[in-house]
Parts: sequence; C-alpha cells; structure tokens
Amino acid sequence: MSAIITSRGPEMFRRLALRTGAILSAFVIAACEPTGGGNVTSVGPEAGQMIDPNQPVKVALLVPGGSGNPSIETLARSLKNAARMAAADAQGASIDLSIYDTGGSTEQAVARANAAADAGAKIIVGPLYAEAANAVGNAMMPRNINVLSFSNNTEVAGGNVFVMGTNFANIANRLVGYGVRQGKRDVYVVAENDVAGQIGGRAIEAAIARNGARLAGRSNHPVSITGIDSVTPQITAAAKSGQVDAIFMTANHQAVLPYLTEKLAAAGVTSQVTQFMGLTRWDEPRSRMTLQQLQNGWFAIPDQRLAQQFNARYQAAYGEAPHDLASLAYDSIAAIASQVRAGKRNALTTSGLTQRSGFSGVGGVFRLRPDRTVERGLAVATIRGNQLVVLDPAPRGFGGFGF
Repeated sequence: MSAIITSRGPEMFRRLALRTGAILSAFVIAACEPTGGGNVTSVGPEAGQMIDPNQPVKVALLVPGGSGNPSIETLARSLKNAARMAAADAQGASIDLSIYDTGGSTEQAVARANAAADAGAKIIVGPLYAEAANAVGNAMMPRNINVLSFSNNTEVAGGNVFVMGTNFANIANRLVGYGVRQGKRDVYVVAENDVAGQIGGRAIEAAIARNGARLAGRSNHPVSITGIDSVTPQITAAAKSGQVDAIFMTANHQAVLPYLTEKLAAAGVTSQVTQFMGLTRWDEPRSRMTLQQLQNGWFAIPDQRLAQQFNARYQAAYGEAPHDLASLAYDSIAAIASQVRAGKRNALTTSGLTQRSGFSGVGGVFRLRPDRTVERGLAVATIRGNQLVVLDPAPRGFGGFGF
C-alpha cells in the first residue's frame, strides 16, 4: 500500500493505517491487483458440474485460516461460521460442507482445491485473494468445477471464476444512476493513481457512460499529502465552473477521504456546492460520522435491515460480531442451496448460477452476471446531522432502477 499521511503528521497516519487498514488493504488492494489473466479472464462457455439435487451436494470452502495473522484468523473464522449458518439454513437442500484452510497462500489454495475436488467437491467457494482465485480457477478448469471467489476484482472474473465481492462497477452504477435521476449529470472523477484507484476510476467512467451522464473531467492524485494538495486547486476550479454537478471520488485509502474533503471544504467546495459521491462507505469507521466535510455526501450500502438481522443471529450463535466479509460466505452457500432446493440439476453450472431473478442474501438481493461478476441491490445513503440516512432504499428485486 502506498503511504499517505494526514494533516496531523506521518506517525499518526501510520498508526491509523496499521490499526484500521490491515483487512481493508488485504481485501481491496490485494484483491484489486491484476494477476495477468490466464484462461479465466474471459466470459467463456458453460462450465460446472451437474448434480442430483435429491442427494447431498459436496461444497468446498477455502478460507485464509492458518496464516498466523490474528486479523486474518478472525476473518477466516467469520467466513467459516457464516458458511455453516447458510448450510444449516438450507431448508429443503442438503449441503455437505467441507472447510479447507489455505494460510492465505496461493499455492496452498490450489493444493486445497485439488484435494477438495479429489474428495468429490462439486463447487469451490473462496478463496479470498484475486491471485489465488485466478490460480484455483485455472486448476479447476480441466475438472469442470466452478469457483465462487470472495474477491472483488472483476479483472479475474470469467470462465469458471465468479467474484462475489461487491465491486466498483456495481457501486458506481448505483450512485451515478441515482445522481442522474436527481439531475446530477455532469460528473467529475477524482481517483488515486494506484492500482485500486485506477480500476475504481475506470468503473466510474463506465457508469457515467452507461447512465447517459457526462464525464466533466478527471483528476488523478498520488496517495500522499502533497499529491492531494497538488490536485485540490484543479478540482476546486472545476467545481466552481458551473459545469460540474457532482464530484465522484474513489478514496480507497482510509486516510484519503477525510483529508481530501477537508482540503476541498477549506476551498469552499462541499456537497452543498457540488454533490460529493464515493466508492467506499463514508459511515465506517463511525468516527467519520462527525466530520462536517462528509455531511450530505452520497455512498452505497447494503440493505441495513437484513444486514442487522444477520449480525444479530451471528452474534447470538457465536458470541461475537461477524467480520464485514462474512456475508460473502453466507451468500455463496445460500445461492447454491436455493438452486438445489429448486431441484435443478444444473444448480452449480454457469447457466444455473446466473439465473436472472437472482438470490436473497445477507445484505439484500444479488445476482451473478454472465460476465461472472456480482450485481447487488444497494441503497444510496448519506450522513446528515452526524447520522446515517438512507436516501434511496435497496431494491427488493431486479428490474427496477439500477438494474
């Protein structure tokens, strides 16, 4: 991860980054790193195992357990527990779940996937990181086994590899689409100049084109104080030109959003002047809720009612709160169970998994697209009076706005 420091000094930022950014960087930054492709980067033909839906379906879960990193171990435990919950909830379907620790290693992920396939697994759920997902997909391709990875990197989606992580394209499309309906058609993009920032920036530009909006300009900045300082005048001039309705920021690094918006606010640019949008959740960590420069900015969140129900069930069952990514394991198993319960022999094949009606998940409806990415029904939210406010609820099904 590139270094960025806040206005309070480099040491404070380094402590903040170590405390709050470990899992975020592991998932978002590592998962967004392109891995060079391979034979799973195109959409590809039909793939996957046929099953007898009246018999137990063997599912292998790959998690980064055994790494020795306490934060990663917490995440691995959450993924395991959430998958077990989903299997237990699979009324009318029998899921034979086997769990494999990969130690966060690509080589171990491939070895565990091969062991699972040797043991009769019909589908692989996981692994977490994009490089491992790509490698496991390559290993499982000759065995005609689909992989539901936890990555959010759409650049490794395709062939027999699906990415279950909420992706930048999904978020950008939801926010730009909502903005267009609110008259915010001229969108200025601000992106970090690292890998994740540039992928995010491209996703925003694609969403602008898809929704009939206009790209009003773009600023790329290094992930540093001097980098942000250098582009602030350019962004400010655009915001005050009368030709920009919204400023859409990638702000993937934890410290970028507070500092960038602080600098813009000092220059007289806030959401009251030009609407701010962001690819990340602005309400997390909760300390951000009191930052005045973030008030009234738009971001996307899952269906909070459903997410809270899952969190409460998990807490009651396991005595701790789930990791934010636990929902990916639950949703993956739930999607499989839904197809098995419906009696579909092709439940685990490309055509079965990409059914247009989608599935019900922890954070609302979702569906797997033919390009092997996930599309989730997200809500549009803001911070108002230091409180989270939902501006546009998450859809309950597909076919409405944003789909």
